[in-house]
Amino acid sequence: MNLKEWVFTTDHKRVGILYLIGSVAAFVVAGIMALLMRAELSAMGPTLTANPTTYNVWLYAHGAVMILGFQIPALTGFAANYAIPLMIGAKDVAFPRLNAFSVWLFYMGVILALLTFVIPDPPDVLWTGYPPYSTITTGNTALYTFTVLLIGFASIIAGVNFITTIAYMRAKGLTWNKLNFFVWSILGSFVMQLIYVPVLGTAVLLVSFDKYLGTHFFDPTMGGDVLTYQNLFWFYSHPAVYVIFLPFMGIIMDIFATFSKNRIFNYKAAVYGGVWGIVIISGEVWIHHLYVTGMPDWLRIGQMVTTLMISVPVGLMTISLVGTLYKGSITFETPMLYALGTMFLFLVGGLTGIPLAVTSLTVNLSETYYVVGHFHYVMAVAGSLAIFSGVYYWFPKMTGRMVNETWGRIAFVFTFVGANVIFWTMMNVGVKEGLPRRYYDWAQFPQVAHDQMVMTIGSVIIGIGFAIMLLNWILSAAFGKKAGDNPWESKSLEWTTASPPPHGNWPKPPVLADDWSPYAYAKR
Repeated sequence: MNLKEWVFTTDHKRVGILYLIGSVAAFVVAGIMALLMRAELSAMGPTLTANPTTYNVWLYAHGAVMILGFQIPALTGFAANYAIPLMIGAKDVAFPRLNAFSVWLFYMGVILALLTFVIPDPPDVLWTGYPPYSTITTGNTALYTFTVLLIGFASIIAGVNFITTIAYMRAKGLTWNKLNFFVWSILGSFVMQLIYVPVLGTAVLLVSFDKYLGTHFFDPTMGGDVLTYQNLFWFYSHPAVYVIFLPFMGIIMDIFATFSKNRIFNYKAAVYGGVWGIVIISGEVWIHHLYVTGMPDWLRIGQMVTTLMISVPVGLMTISLVGTLYKGSITFETPMLYALGTMFLFLVGGLTGIPLAVTSLTVNLSETYYVVGHFHYVMAVAGSLAIFSGVYYWFPKMTGRMVNETWGRIAFVFTFVGANVIFWTMMNVGVKEGLPRRYYDWAQFPQVAHDQMVMTIGSVIIGIGFAIMLLNWILSAAFGKKAGDNPWESKSLEWTTASPPPHGNWPKPPVLADDWSPYAYAKR
């Protein structure tokens, strides 16, 4: 196996692993930026830097790289590429060369993002790129724009590819109602990507037009409107929450079924009401991000209703998760621990998000640390733990070796404890003290000194957990115990081929019996 084979590969499994390597590298960068910010905020006054713009660069890199460079590519790039063809009995994706092109577009986007740290005018526009600041700053807004466009193009290409693959390349006998829940979640996620990514691309492109070409789309002095940008940005970026949520829910749903040896509870309600309910409603909830921009009350109330409605399909899937565990023969291997941790963190994040849908509460909480804590619970940490659970789950299939369980459990404890220490404290100071987010310093709030130190300690604990996990993956891939073809005793189709799977996945295309199901576990 040489480098040339990996660079020019069109094998979906290798493409998936390339996505994983790139997204984990992006996570390391985003994590370092988070540690730098927390170190800066650990004490009042300048700590690591006396330049607020430097802090803004860290904040930009953390948010943009975490979402666009880690979570979305890890879920719709790595997990989808590696697992979907195996789960549906296909030898590869529908368009293998287009698939390989998408991963290299992603890598080019990651390289552009890393240039932030070497160019003399790095972007400092956060991950949102709001004008008018993004059009007047000396930071390189064009770099932000092209990074978003490259990764967005990669997503669109992947969307076309995987929707076609799932629709036309399923094994004989694999009907729609026999698909793994993860397959449905990826399908819904890519439908949203195809609808909403072009809107984001348009928004960031117009920002660069305003700054570099002299247009005035978002310049109020020349008839433009900055709120137009915010509407365009959040019209994509709130559905992006569900682009992340659906695949991570699909991963933990399949893990719950495997490690409880149970069918998915209320499968059809979770698929048609949950997945497709979110796809339908996701485009109707973005305006709650603009509650504090001066919109009329009647519009706030209407958007409050649609925002609260999204809890219905989310609730259907959550009920399915809990029901799948009911009376199951549950075992607690590392993938299951991370999946359970994901469910807990998501529930905390989801329940604390309900107040943010209510207009009278959001007006007071919107610009505080409460929002930061909620957002990290519901998506950043819950989504990351789901990704890690998926890597642990498919690790034997990818490498042919088992991960070290002891170190996997230790890494989980560090990560889970650290996440709760930092983000619960964030929500607490947001509600009790009204501590504003995005601030370089907190001199006006000396009473939060202890809380700031606690949050910094929590970030260090998370960092230790990730370092242990990454080292465990590397050592286990090289020296781990040999895994069988199906170490988890799963009924899903990807575990019926060799570990690692050969090129083409199966010697002959699988043909499924009428009573086959990926969740056909015996009653216990």
